[in-house]
Amino acid sequence: MPETSILKKKERIIVYVDGFNLYFGIKDAGLDNCKWLDLNKLVNNLLKPTQELVLIKYFTSRVNNNPDKQKRQTTYIEAIETTGIKVFYGHFQSASIDCKRCGDIWPTYNEKMTDVNIATQMIIDAYQDRYDMAMLISGDSDLVPPIKAIHECFSRKRTFVAFPPKRYNSSVAMVAKGSLIIGRKKLIDSCFPEEVFKKDGFVLRKPKEWL
Repeated sequence: MPETSILKKKERIIVYVDGFNLYFGIKDAGLDNCKWLDLNKLVNNLLKPTQELVLIKYFTSRVNNNPDKQKRQTTYIEAIETTGIKVFYGHFQSASIDCKRCGDIWPTYNEKMTDVNIATQMIIDAYQDRYDMAMLISGDSDLVPPIKAIHECFSRKRTFVAFPPKRYNSSVAMVAKGSLIIGRKKLIDSCFPEEVFKKDGFVLRKPKEWL
């Protein structure tokens, strides 16, 4: 009887990116030139040959208090959308900081709904059997409960965490079924070229502040 080979099915991966957690991790690591990050390339540089990428979901909120930052954010979001990434938006809620010593008040903004949006999508995709492994790019401890829920309710699925630089969190690592810290070289090797072309031919250029 001739030998037959059985091809092992690849592990399906959906990636959930906490946009601000990643952004500020890169910033705190002094890697401003890596803010122009090609997430599709980064993820493929992290995956094993036995894994296949299904989709990347990117979670953020629109900056609304600084025109220059708004422009850079819009340019970047349009760049990652050229690679097929799906973007989900939360929102910023205005608040204030009171100085008890001098009596001054400074306006500030808090990002809302990103962790909820990530948790919701991870659980929906698990329920719909869209992945075998959820890769979470974040170090936010608010995501510990949904990670635990996925492992308890879907025993054949697992959540793997890729921590941004400067964002390692032991409580997240403890509940994940595997983790790593994204290294400097992976980030440097996974950036867009300085010009990214949209389908309509429009050219998106890397912001000069990130050069």
